[in-house]
Amino acid sequence: MSKTISLLKKEFFSRPSHVVAPNLIGCFLIKRISKEKYFSGVIVETEAYSQEEASCHGFSGKTKRNEALFGEPGNLYIYLSYGIYHCANIVTGKRNWANGVLLRSIAIKGEDERIASGPGLLAKRFGLNRHHNNLLLSPENNFWLAKGKDFKKMGRIVQTTRIGISQAKDIPWRWYLERSRSVSKRVKGDKTPPTNQCWAPSSFEGL
Repeated sequence: MSKTISLLKKEFFSRPSHVVAPNLIGCFLIKRISKEKYFSGVIVETEAYSQEEASCHGFSGKTKRNEALFGEPGNLYIYLSYGIYHCANIVTGKRNWANGVLLRSIAIKGEDERIASGPGLLAKRFGLNRHHNNLLLSPENNFWLAKGKDFKKMGRIVQTTRIGISQAKDIPWRWYLERSRSVSKRVKGDKTPPTNQCWAPSSFEGL
């Protein structure tokens, strides 16, 4: 398939999470629906986690529950938060070192701007759950990531602190697209842009 030319491969993810996370803003998450049909959205918010800081699931070492986070870069690490909703992470860095990027929000062309705003809603809209844990992101596995088309035209990326954690709260490892109306939470004073001034997502099939 020609559109996999922009596929993000293992080399992209074989870097520290705090480097990969901002680089994912503007990239597509793609799900294959059928041989010639895809569902996609543009990543507009991410968070980075790493074993050396206390908010990371791998901070205290490898367990059966978090072992995917210690796996190969480019794999999915999916966990259930509060026993209610799933959160989708991309493993980064190197094997046997817990390092990953949480996908926080995605904008989807033609859908409600808040439908995938926040990790739980994102995973729900893409049908991601624990069944996909440790899955390699690739077209062969029906989920993959690809570079966007107009990354430089999207506008400023805001860097700030992460959300919903009780430790290492001061580390500024969250990034979001300032002009997107799909961001889950904005920094104080950063107002949601009006519809006539915001960035609008494209679709993978429209590349």
